[in-house]
Amino acid sequence: MRGWPSKIAVGLSLAVVVASAGMAVFNKTATSAIPRSKALQGAVTSKHGDTNILLLGLDSRRDNNGADLPRALLDLMHVGSSSSIGGYNTNTMIVIHIPANGTGATAISIPRDDYVNVPGLGMKKIKEAYGYAKYAEDSRLYKLGVKEPDRERLSREAGRKATIATITALLGIPIDHFAEVNLVGFYDIAKALGGIQVCLNHAVNDSQYSGAVFPAGVQTISGVDALKFVRQRHGLPNGDLDRTHRQQAFITGVITKFRSQGIFGDLGKLQSLLTVAKKDVVIDSGWDVLGFLPQAKALTGGHIVFHTLPIEGYVMRNLQSVNLIDVAKVRKFTHDLFFPAPKIAKPTASSSASGATTTAKATPKPKPTKINYANQANGKAVNGGTIPCVN
Repeated sequence: MRGWPSKIAVGLSLAVVVASAGMAVFNKTATSAIPRSKALQGAVTSKHGDTNILLLGLDSRRDNNGADLPRALLDLMHVGSSSSIGGYNTNTMIVIHIPANGTGATAISIPRDDYVNVPGLGMKKIKEAYGYAKYAEDSRLYKLGVKEPDRERLSREAGRKATIATITALLGIPIDHFAEVNLVGFYDIAKALGGIQVCLNHAVNDSQYSGAVFPAGVQTISGVDALKFVRQRHGLPNGDLDRTHRQQAFITGVITKFRSQGIFGDLGKLQSLLTVAKKDVVIDSGWDVLGFLPQAKALTGGHIVFHTLPIEGYVMRNLQSVNLIDVAKVRKFTHDLFFPAPKIAKPTASSSASGATTTAKATPKPKPTKINYANQANGKAVNGGTIPCVN
């Protein structure tokens, strides 16, 4: 039951922010009740109008005030009955880069077990940066006599800052905005959106672990089935990395639903998603949701391509299985995707004499890892190419 059920929630946090931007058109004060974080105050920002958005899925069985989720709700979601399960790991981290020219967004998933340097803490799994920093700050505040829920709120801010600092240092890029969603947020948002279409290359039967039992092909999933879909790793060729691809597939399903069902024009659905955001999502204090609306509509128009950071292999560190990475390679991978080389004029033999030039092709971006929703890299797509099929 320790499989990370809120992997899907990080994609849905994007849906909530998008929906909030749409809701702001109808009511400019509607988004003021969404919890805000100051974790990005004073941080370096992107240049030339580009925007980097970090989406975090927090694996916690507690609400935003630190209270345990109801046992009945945990049982319904099949995620275990103890609030200690999962701790405060950020088991999903996705950075979305939106260029100033609006030509299309690029998203990078960061594998949760990547072994990285966490500033001030040394080498850890990247998912652990939040929890370690939160625990240290919570302990300090407890000694000072700070009571709940203030201690929970302040210690989570320390966790966010540590996660952002770790990702910024790893990728070599600034983070301009972020959205964090807790575990119950997935359940609430899934209900608000209704079913989401996904597609599997093969039938799966993982009844022993995640409970995922699905046929091959296109299907609509929601609620508990959605949790099973994104939790499965046993029986998949690439284990946890394939689970990341499931997450990406579900995000694409959410985006497709926005586009195909005109949710921006459905005031009822927007209001339902905004209600969820007010209790399950935290965004940075500097995010102008109304100003984000044009970019939000571009994202839901399908102009987004997903990639996964490369790893070098699996090893044991401190009795844990971790992903070894090459930091220089990871930074180059990120830079090549977010800031592709511009096209340059390259003279040919025939044009040199006349002084004319032709335009050479730009340095190609890295190929998407397993799945590319703009150009189905896995060789299979359905419903007009909008739904990718995954393992």
